[in-house]
Amino acid sequence: MIFFTIDKDSRHEHVYQQIYKKLKTQLLEKRLQVNEKLPSKRQLAEQLQVSVNSVSSAYEQLLAEGYIYTIERSGYYVESLDQFIEHAAASSPMEEDLKEKEVDRSGWLSLSHMSSDLSGFPFKEWASCQRSALAHHKTDIAEVPGPQGPYKVRETIARLISRTRGVRCEPEQIVLGSGTQALLQQFVSLHPEHIRFGIENPGYTRVYKLLRQLNIETAPIGLDEKGIHMGEVKKISPDTLFITPSHQFPTGTIMPISRRIELLNWAALKEGRYIIEDDYDSEFKYGTDNIPSLQSLDRNQNVVYMGTFSKTLGPGFRISYMVLPETLLRRYRTIYDHWIPGTDAISLFTLHYFIETGMYERHLKRMNHRYEEKRTLLITELHRVLGSRIHIRDIPAGLHFLAEIQTEKSVEEFQNRARKEKLELYMLERFKLSEAADEKPGHISLVIGFAAIDEKDIPEAVTRLKKIM
Repeated sequence: MIFFTIDKDSRHEHVYQQIYKKLKTQLLEKRLQVNEKLPSKRQLAEQLQVSVNSVSSAYEQLLAEGYIYTIERSGYYVESLDQFIEHAAASSPMEEDLKEKEVDRSGWLSLSHMSSDLSGFPFKEWASCQRSALAHHKTDIAEVPGPQGPYKVRETIARLISRTRGVRCEPEQIVLGSGTQALLQQFVSLHPEHIRFGIENPGYTRVYKLLRQLNIETAPIGLDEKGIHMGEVKKISPDTLFITPSHQFPTGTIMPISRRIELLNWAALKEGRYIIEDDYDSEFKYGTDNIPSLQSLDRNQNVVYMGTFSKTLGPGFRISYMVLPETLLRRYRTIYDHWIPGTDAISLFTLHYFIETGMYERHLKRMNHRYEEKRTLLITELHRVLGSRIHIRDIPAGLHFLAEIQTEKSVEEFQNRARKEKLELYMLERFKLSEAADEKPGHISLVIGFAAIDEKDIPEAVTRLKKIM
């Protein structure tokens, strides 16, 4: 027997939706017997004082979902359904430590190395390029892209990095992806045999953790004044090195030509050795021209070049790429012939027009000037306020620099005080990948970013830093 009422004046649910939901509840709660015939559409409509069309829509939805079945010229019947198995724990409220809470960022100032400045981003020009992408690439957007991403976009990026970074490649060698981590996972999968990685220490914690999660043997390798330590590289002898030669993260060291040649010669001595060059923020250089990429010096196709638009456009755009040597490209096409890339075709074609029209390089020129002014202002203010208590490793490149400050606070206490003062910053300790030597007593090293902070907030940020010390 079906009995329920309908609120015909409801502004929240259509009548057919109410009928559908109430019938579904009765079916799940076994109030109707298996194979029991339901009232005809006309009968139920009369009982509920609603239109036949409303009952028909509800029945058709239940039929589509498999709650009922129909026999031609006979009517609708109750389908046989198993009872749900329900554990008590599964129905209890989510535990507090798993809940996500909105963070109140009001009053915070950021000296983070991860953010960028979108205040000067040419959104109107980007929107214009997006309109061009939608007008000229409807077919491309409507189809599943190839594993490496749209050829036209790769062609544009190949020309860009050849002109700006000296990278020597064909569009066919470029693989587009949503980020360095995703591309690195693909690189690893090209080596079914056991491989060993070496990574700079201090260095990218996210990359180190990813490799460990993939069960890749990964050795942290220390640094010297030229970058990654060649003595340790030769001793550990990894199959692949992950390095940041143009602006070492997080120390900022720019690798000189002597060390670059050493690394390339080391890689050339053994077949199957590769160097992954992560060129994450090389577009930003102050006072001198850009330094050519390590890949531009490679004579033996041992370098896998990785680049990103996260620093120049913004982290939320999620457009990265890698340039594979031909030997790896052949493996990639065999393994990933089924792959659907995780990139957004509209954004990729928008980027194509943004670069081709010259808007991208004009944007870079403006941001280089803006970041240089911010950087100079922040360093000047740090020296003025903190005096001899701060030593800045002043390398004019990238969007962060390393600073050593005098303080008797522990790293943990320093972090707690920074949160209390609503100042976002990161300690070098965060990027140490092994039990390396601690900071010298009475000192803490900070990785200070200047992209996100507004110029007018720099004095206040430095004042808060002094309070923390």
